Amino acid sequence: MRVAVAGATGNTGSLTVAALRRNGHEVVGISRSLGVDLDTGEGLDAALEGVEAVVDTTNVPAADRDGSVARFAALTANLLAAEARAGVRHHVLLSIVGIHRVEGNAHYAGKREQERLVEGGPVPWTIVPSTQFHDFAAMVAGWSEREGVAAIAPLLVRPIAPGDVAEILAGVAVGGPRGRHADIAGPDTQDLVDMARRTHGAQGRQVRLVPTWSGVFGTSMAGEVLLPGEGAHIAPTTFEAWLADVARSTS
Repeated sequence: MRVAVAGATGNTGSLTVAALRRNGHEVVGISRSLGVDLDTGEGLDAALEGVEAVVDTTNVPAADRDGSVARFAALTANLLAAEARAGVRHHVLLSIVGIHRVEGNAHYAGKREQERLVEGGPVPWTIVPSTQFHDFAAMVAGWSEREGVAAIAPLLVRPIAPGDVAEILAGVAVGGPRGRHADIAGPDTQDLVDMARRTHGAQGRQVRLVPTWSGVFGTSMAGEVLLPGEGAHIAPTTFEAWLADVARSTS
């Protein structure tokens, strides 16, 4: 089967490309570095020739709410229009668990707009909402880290391995459109502060973490807001197994 992956050179996109190829599928990569520009549409029609399914793993930096919504809308509209012209039969969107329960987050606002366009668009679709990835805690701490001190919100999350996400996306892409897929999540609920502390330890780094709700994430994301709903698809890789890989790679 010929499948295109938008955001093919990103972390999740590259893993999805690899998962599809391991299963014997022909993969077309969509990214600016591969000569396909979703902003302008350059190279997009040619890339989608003969493609039966598209997996969208694109991401947009969220400077502000309006900018995030506008950018996600433009990229998604360009992609869906090109898919319709090419006769693509299945659009798979990677989304985020909890975005419809949180206001005031610019990135989540952009993802909601992306979902809205997919749901109302011309191509049959599946939306796959995922919990945060295993490296999320250290990434968040890195946003504010100064001189060995970082602020981080005490979010409850059920982190998932990017490799598991890629395997799920690859499997969904080669099946039929399913509408809204069950939430996908990792095996265990974790506290973001503890995750960051343990990740830094596995990396051999010492960072003093300051738990706070006054940073990027506010109290609207507290409690079980970011946890998967009932009937979630639980992926196998634990946070502990991922930490062990991090420790091995840095030793």
